[in-house]
Amino acid sequence: MTKHLRLAAVFLASAVTLPAHAAPAGTVKNVVLVHGAFADGSGWAAVSAILTKDGYKVSIVQPPETSLEDDIAATKRVLDAQDGPTVLVGHSYGGVVITGAGNNDHVKSLVYVAAFQPDVGESLGSLGASKPSAGTSVKPTADGFLYIDPAHFHEDFCADLPAAQANFMARSQVFLSVKAASANAVAPAWKSKPSFAIVATKDRAINPELERFMYKRSQSKTIEIDSSHAVYISQPAAVAALIETAAR
Repeated sequence: MTKHLRLAAVFLASAVTLPAHAAPAGTVKNVVLVHGAFADGSGWAAVSAILTKDGYKVSIVQPPETSLEDDIAATKRVLDAQDGPTVLVGHSYGGVVITGAGNNDHVKSLVYVAAFQPDVGESLGSLGASKPSAGTSVKPTADGFLYIDPAHFHEDFCADLPAAQANFMARSQVFLSVKAASANAVAPAWKSKPSFAIVATKDRAINPELERFMYKRSQSKTIEIDSSHAVYISQPAAVAALIETAAR
């Protein structure tokens, strides 16, 4: 073999990379992730990386959080772009969103990650008031939005993340409209599709007892993780594992 051919062979060998894993045969291959209030889609980065390495096609919704209708529409827009059956995942307020958007035909199962799971006529606000959380740092703006006081963001939202990361998240948080927080669920998808759920046992944004109540009511297949509300960031491997279980 000439020098040029040997170099070409080395180049081709190094240029071709294959996925570390492929999704098991017969499983759902698509995953759509929906963030909740006071966060954005970048928080799903580690979970997305794990799922992608394992052979799943991952899409991340960036709901505007201006109204529940807008957020469901944004999620359905991404779902409509999927090429087959999909696992739909929501964190926190994202659980309210997937409860409505999950009626999309592409959705085969739902995963609630420390998330609200409303029944007909329930909202984030009404559920939160029924079993108040330990955190009390949510504040209103003059124009009808909610945010977490940055001084308390670390302890109330993501106590198990490094302080520098929590500080950045506090300064980049997405405000949730009161309109979205008070909107009632109409046709919960979890009543007709399989659901899975994670209780974050040290959650200060949603009362863990409320999470247990909702997931028991829906008969979701539930696991508990010793974590803050931001479990999908602090323990991405455990969260990805449950999503893959839902895909199978």
